[in-house]
Amino acid sequence: MTGAPVTVGPLGRLGAWTADHVRLVSLTWVVIAIALGVFAPKAEKALSGAGWEASGSESTVVRSVVQQEFGGLSSSGLMVVLHSDTKTTADPAYAAAVQRVAAVLRTDSRVGSVVLPRADVSISQDGKTAIVQAGATADSTAMVAAADDLKGSLQKAGGDGVQVALTGASGMWSDFNTANRKAMMKSELYSWPVTLVILLLAFGSLVAAGLPLMLTILGLVASAGVLFLATKLGHVSIWAMNFAMMFALALGIDYALFIVHRFRGALFGGQRTPREAVAETMDTAGKAVLFSGLTVLISLTAVMIVPSPAFRSMALGIMIAVLFILLATLTLLPAVLAKLGPRIDKLGLPWAHAGEHRSARFARWAELLWRHPLVAGAAALAVLAVLIVPVFGLKTGMPSIKVVPKGDTSRVGYDLVQKAFGSGAPGSLQIVAPAADVARAETVAKADAGIARLLPTQRNAAGTLALITAVPNVDPSAPALKTTIDRLRTTLPAGALLGGSVAENHDLEQALAAKTPIVIGVVLVLGFLLLLLALQAPIIAAVGVLTNLLAVGGAFGIARLIFQGGHGAGLLGFEPQGFLDAWGPVFFFAMIFAISMDYTVFLLSSAKEHWDRTGDAKDAMVGGLAHSGRVIFAAGGVMVAVFFTFALSGPLPPKEMGVILGFAVLLDAVLVRLILIPVALRLLGTRAWALPRWLDRILPNVRFGHA
Repeated sequence: MTGAPVTVGPLGRLGAWTADHVRLVSLTWVVIAIALGVFAPKAEKALSGAGWEASGSESTVVRSVVQQEFGGLSSSGLMVVLHSDTKTTADPAYAAAVQRVAAVLRTDSRVGSVVLPRADVSISQDGKTAIVQAGATADSTAMVAAADDLKGSLQKAGGDGVQVALTGASGMWSDFNTANRKAMMKSELYSWPVTLVILLLAFGSLVAAGLPLMLTILGLVASAGVLFLATKLGHVSIWAMNFAMMFALALGIDYALFIVHRFRGALFGGQRTPREAVAETMDTAGKAVLFSGLTVLISLTAVMIVPSPAFRSMALGIMIAVLFILLATLTLLPAVLAKLGPRIDKLGLPWAHAGEHRSARFARWAELLWRHPLVAGAAALAVLAVLIVPVFGLKTGMPSIKVVPKGDTSRVGYDLVQKAFGSGAPGSLQIVAPAADVARAETVAKADAGIARLLPTQRNAAGTLALITAVPNVDPSAPALKTTIDRLRTTLPAGALLGGSVAENHDLEQALAAKTPIVIGVVLVLGFLLLLLALQAPIIAAVGVLTNLLAVGGAFGIARLIFQGGHGAGLLGFEPQGFLDAWGPVFFFAMIFAISMDYTVFLLSSAKEHWDRTGDAKDAMVGGLAHSGRVIFAAGGVMVAVFFTFALSGPLPPKEMGVILGFAVLLDAVLVRLILIPVALRLLGTRAWALPRWLDRILPNVRFGHA
């Protein structure tokens, strides 16, 4: 027996077509997986370990000039530190170690020059610590790769009581990326078993639980292959792969939950044939998934505004993964569901059919909210308000050496340089000035209160430019150094430019601060427009977008307490920097907004379907929550589990990511989507779905129900 026939729209017809052409759809995805999967294993080695810079900034110009005119001794060059507790540079064993280090550096084509230790410049006063510099002939990405290749051999070049450590910006990023890669692998080991258990509980059967994993694997393989191909056109950050993996897993689960939940309802509850159930599912839940995916893509597109190669490529990596997950959800998943039919619940648990229709538990919860909206809404707002308050004291900064594990060579070398040459020595500033301005530039730099000393000035081969190296008197991560950089740029001669690794970080931080409000504004406006198109209701679309800010604020409030204040640092195993990494507000906001909009679309599209069918505000609120609450709760549970595993792993930035995203999803799913949005629907009543006539004439007609 089948239910009454339904008339479906374009997505419903696409679903029916995939049901009729299961073999063709499956074969197409197999070809895509194989074609791109060939390149996937090569992606990790091809991806960039650098790119954390503000393109076109003064500091990047300085790096380019120093690279070309001063033997490659730019911020990308390699710094090798030698130290002995008992020997000095005059000792033959120490001198031999210096020569071995130089020999190792000269074997790499990316090293253009090697500068041996010099008295009063790169040899400490006690003679026990010395620095060998290697000029770069390649860009910052290639020099991080050079650090990867050379740090082991350089460390072995020590011996006879002489310690050798590769440090500097390239060495730090090399160590950080290695630690980050290990952390990601560790997180995967934690997250996959937890995810499988939650999926089994949420789907109720092994067969159904395997569907999001199918989407995730396809998304990961395809996106990794595309990212490798993208490296042939430009640099792509290794973080792009990390985030692509995370979003492929998160959205693969979200979308599969929503589609399978609706398919079961149509197949078993609506008594449809598998083909009819697929068509009905794609016409309703499929439409919601499409709008959700578009919202995610739009949110991440806004990150492209930030003028940083690392940021843009990370957003690109996520977008590629989302695109493949979305395409697979709209084509392969319905084809597989049509093929499985009733076997979707094979190897099922006792509650396998529990969520195939209206959830009785969430219906009761919705009824409770309908009766007591003010109490529930006020309680949720109070919790969020308490968590948001700390945000107003949030400080940001670029990562310090504390993001690198203590035993890694770059941190060991950093500490040795500070002890031997002063706290500011690892963050020396580079000033490039025309020959006519050299004397004035030296005078200004030497007189500045933030500068401890100047190293001997170098001149280029043509004698037209000079390089002044200024050693600050504070640690490179100290806020006072930012003030010094800004002050020097205003007092140095007009033709002089200031750079160095610390200046590059400062310029990127300023670019982030300038672009963050723009990114947030663009994300909010585009998110509203897409929700308006989907829901045909400007008031509830605005509520859906603005309530996202509550979960974001709460998550960053928690982040301030943990990462800036150090609360829980021992439990999470990190050394607080006293601030949140500067990329957090803009990048994590876009990610949180994208994920939150998933739940917004799922909830409000279900409510809109009930409203279109009955025109009853209570039915829209109660029915929408009853049909989507279980999916939101289950998907949120999986995401929280996945993100919190990152909080337990490796370096500080993945911990920040895991904590912020984990708490954001938790707050959004529980307090915002399952309490505040339903309460808003209750208080607004029919006004929630009001559509002005002039706007009705402009908007295309979008409906989530079917005839």
